[in-house]
Amino acid sequence: MADKLIYLDNNATTRVDDNVYEAMLPYFKEEYANPSSMYKFATKASNALKDAREQVRAFFNAKSEKEIIFTSCGSESANTAIRGVLNMNPGKKHIITTKVEHPCVLNLYQTLEKQGYKVDYIGVNSIGELDLEQLNDAINEDTALVSVMYANNETGVINPIEKISEIIKSKNPNTKFFVDAVQVAGKIPIDVQALGVDLLGISGHKFHAPKGVGALYVNSKTIITPLIIGGHQERGKRAGTENVPYIVGLGKACDIAHDFLKYEATEVKRLRDKLETGILKNIYNARLNTGLANRVPNTTNIGFEYIEGELILLHLSDLGICASSGSACTSGSLEPSHVLRAMNVPFTAIHGSIRFSLSKYTTDADIDYVNSVLPGVIEKIRNLSPYQEELAELKRRKSL
Repeated sequence: MADKLIYLDNNATTRVDDNVYEAMLPYFKEEYANPSSMYKFATKASNALKDAREQVRAFFNAKSEKEIIFTSCGSESANTAIRGVLNMNPGKKHIITTKVEHPCVLNLYQTLEKQGYKVDYIGVNSIGELDLEQLNDAINEDTALVSVMYANNETGVINPIEKISEIIKSKNPNTKFFVDAVQVAGKIPIDVQALGVDLLGISGHKFHAPKGVGALYVNSKTIITPLIIGGHQERGKRAGTENVPYIVGLGKACDIAHDFLKYEATEVKRLRDKLETGILKNIYNARLNTGLANRVPNTTNIGFEYIEGELILLHLSDLGICASSGSACTSGSLEPSHVLRAMNVPFTAIHGSIRFSLSKYTTDADIDYVNSVLPGVIEKIRNLSPYQEELAELKRRKSL
């Protein structure tokens, strides 16, 4: 086992930023009061909660801090948004999402189908771009909700959220629009007013806050029912004593992420492109699954034809390199990625597709190391492939 660690699975989770960690520490021991308590000792915890809410509001460019609900994760944010809207519109049984959503949305929609909802799943093209014409045609008077992710967790492909919002409001102004923004937080700007969305969720551990905290934006014109019923917390929208240390961490991560957006767009993207270039240049059976699609700057999804992705990941792990074959929520499944299937990625590459996702902590040395060892890994696995004739033909065609 290699001593070094090259972590390129940041779409699964991220390292907690040192400054986030330091901001959280006082609220575990010294300032441990319940923020809802009336005595003076609770004042600092209560104020920390207010400050974090303002930090998230500013991160979203929401109009009011009252539009921010703290949750435990992206999945809770999505469930709160979707169920909350549908519960307020019991007479409407039509909902729309995409074929490439995260499991926290797709599995919920499949559950809702069993409860009598009609669901339209919008497709994507071969590089992961959403079929906007199909989306437009699907919206009708009975459509209660449209749910579209901002960027795909496996490919990084960005959906044109502002344009989608315009389509929805022009077809049915009463239809609500929820956006899973988990994979764009800290990578590209989020401006809920410019985007025109009704609800939008994020998860802290995707951008250097801890696991176990998230946030949901609900604009002031949208009424939802709570997913968790109990006390008065979060203005009655999410019961349970607030997780003050983690909420403080989320607020701090939002402040830090805002300052790093330019770095993400330049340096992280440069390193991502350097990785892609090295792989595609030196490995003849590699293909970029997203082509020229617009993506978040940290993500690449590369298919290695005629070999198994699980073998690649195991060999990389032995070399100290962490990557993924797709969503962490579906790891261990033998089924090929639902995202790549929706994109009609060729069967020759779909089982051999690997996601590399970088962060602000990724270095040139990390990328150089991966580019130096990956060709040997792929060659070793290719030699075990039963598709030697197909590989030889692929090599011949790539050399022309």
